[in-house]
Amino acid sequence: MSKISALVFGLASSPMIAGLFPMANAGQQSDANGFIQGSQLVLTNRNYLFNHDFKGGVWDGRDWAHALLFSYTSGFTQGTVGLGVDAIENIILKLDEQGNGTGNLHRNHDDETESFTHFGMALKARVSNTVIKYGTQSPVSPMLADIGSRIQPLTAYGLNVMSKEIAGLDLEAAHFTGSTGWNSSSRKGPLKAFYANVDVDSIDYAGATYKVNDALSVSLYAAYIEDLWRQYYSGAIYTLPLSKTQSLNVNFNLYRTLDEGQAVAGDINNTAWSLAASYTWGAHRLTLARQQIHGDVPMDYIGQGNENSPSYSIYLANSAQTSDFNAPGEKSTQIRYDLDMANFGVPGLTLTTRYIYGDDVDGTQADPRGAYAGKYGAHGSEREYGVQVGYVVQSGPAKDLAIQVRQYFHRGDDLGLASDQFRLMISHPLSLF
Repeated sequence: MSKISALVFGLASSPMIAGLFPMANAGQQSDANGFIQGSQLVLTNRNYLFNHDFKGGVWDGRDWAHALLFSYTSGFTQGTVGLGVDAIENIILKLDEQGNGTGNLHRNHDDETESFTHFGMALKARVSNTVIKYGTQSPVSPMLADIGSRIQPLTAYGLNVMSKEIAGLDLEAAHFTGSTGWNSSSRKGPLKAFYANVDVDSIDYAGATYKVNDALSVSLYAAYIEDLWRQYYSGAIYTLPLSKTQSLNVNFNLYRTLDEGQAVAGDINNTAWSLAASYTWGAHRLTLARQQIHGDVPMDYIGQGNENSPSYSIYLANSAQTSDFNAPGEKSTQIRYDLDMANFGVPGLTLTTRYIYGDDVDGTQADPRGAYAGKYGAHGSEREYGVQVGYVVQSGPAKDLAIQVRQYFHRGDDLGLASDQFRLMISHPLSLF
């Protein structure tokens, strides 16, 4: 049992915590409707066309797939301790593929892409405002975040505890031992260090997010992966209203990563931070962001499944569609513009365009025996730019139907970094009950 898991179960079974359970009836569990009464089944149809043009020409590919994503969420049984079950069933259908594909489809033993399915289930219990969940789930934290937009959502397998016993304070602790990638059917595929491409047995993390007031929230997290790294995160979001139609938002993120134990990926001593400021006036929002990586290795994070799909566990501002701008020593700047057409009579229609430039990349000082050796040269630079248009139907039979079109370009000193990406994503959630 992991350190964090032992702590959670030890606290839950202690006489002190048990004595608090009667007081917990004032929480969400006291309003439980029952296992069946609180159940919900949602079917999301997702259609995904992805064309990836590598300017080097070697790995060019396109695939087109359709997904039937079933998500079942039970209610909680009534009583002091509520019990329930969550389950997913993903059916991914191959429609077309050219070249080497884009990673959306499963590859069989003959290295051919094919349709596939994935089933996952999690047991859950709730006491007051604290939920313990074990099994397949989609965590959202700066240490492990499964919030991607590929044809199949990422999932992790393990234990997660989330508590909201104190107003404004969200506490979380987790122990995950497996994962599912973009094109995998296995619920217990490996967890990895993404850029190092090193398998790990598990990840433990714990953290807190506190809403200080309506304008400010702060977060602190720590993660531990045996014989790989210790990683710490701190973040803050501040919003200052300037008028009824204007506001200023500031978002700060900081990661500190150090090697741990046998250091299977080599020496790691890395600090990464980003600061983004957004000014909103009416339908418009302009964002400027600065990001910097201090260290001889990249700011690394979790990959999932046998195919090492990148999770979204990097909250840095300049982590974009193609690049995370997280190379050793890299400094990057972003300018972004968002437009909400609701102010012009077209609610649901949005546009985003951005440009990011990074330079001063130098990976030549990485541990020569480590997993990052040779991955980066000296004096490297890169840039990414593009546009995204989205529309969500606001009413009628097709309500919540979402259409998103993305066209992004990435260029770097190395021709292998140059690519064009076009994505057309159509998604429609339908509540079956």
